[in-house]
Amino acid sequence: MTERTKEYLAKMNPGSQPSLAQTDPEFVERFASFAFDEVVNMPLTEGMKPLDDRTRFLAILATLLGCQGIDEFIIMLPAALNVGLTPVEVKEVVYQAVAYLGVGRVMPFLTAVNEELERRGVALPLEPQATTTCDQRRDAGNQVQVLAFGEGIRESWTKGPEERRHISLWLADNCFGDYYTRTGLSLPQREMITFCFLAAQGGCEPQLTAHARGNMNVGNDRLFLIQIVSQCLPYIGYPRSLNALSCIDNASE
Repeated sequence: MTERTKEYLAKMNPGSQPSLAQTDPEFVERFASFAFDEVVNMPLTEGMKPLDDRTRFLAILATLLGCQGIDEFIIMLPAALNVGLTPVEVKEVVYQAVAYLGVGRVMPFLTAVNEELERRGVALPLEPQATTTCDQRRDAGNQVQVLAFGEGIRESWTKGPEERRHISLWLADNCFGDYYTRTGLSLPQREMITFCFLAAQGGCEPQLTAHARGNMNVGNDRLFLIQIVSQCLPYIGYPRSLNALSCIDNASE
């Protein structure tokens, strides 16, 4: 491994070695040097700013949720906490994933987070982060939608075919009203992790393009999103990463 790889691994998990270092040393050498040196230290073009570790690991956790990489999530979760993500931030990533992946795919990740936090002596449940009541969530969620996607989505549940309006209502009150209105993560962070959920699971290119545009509307510009895709590439591979880059370009037009 390169010296920079060793230094980054030591920052992630002090005193530990990759779990496959003994059984698959050649693979570990190449993958670790790629993911934790070449990717972490990717060349920056004009206008790009270096990503901090907290943003990088926020994206990685969201990406592993999206691609259902539970084994790698369990490995990267302690590293994410070690580089500075808080228990609240980690929980918020997992909670929001339910809206984009469904609870059936998210439950193993929630269990893994609870087990790691309990191992670290963190008292559960964590402090509440909700800012809305059941009566307020629809309008509060819709306001967040408007911030990300524009006035055309205001009161979207009153538009379109009547037999589908309940889905638009649920997007406002549940997807955005129940999750995006919570504290713990900012709106730009929430749009970024949603982009990662969609890019990682694949087959969601229309929604991925829409959320690339939503990211740009809340301050996550094209170059930032390209950096996010780059940092997540080792975890989802080239095809889905290239699809995500195409969606970013389409959203920029």
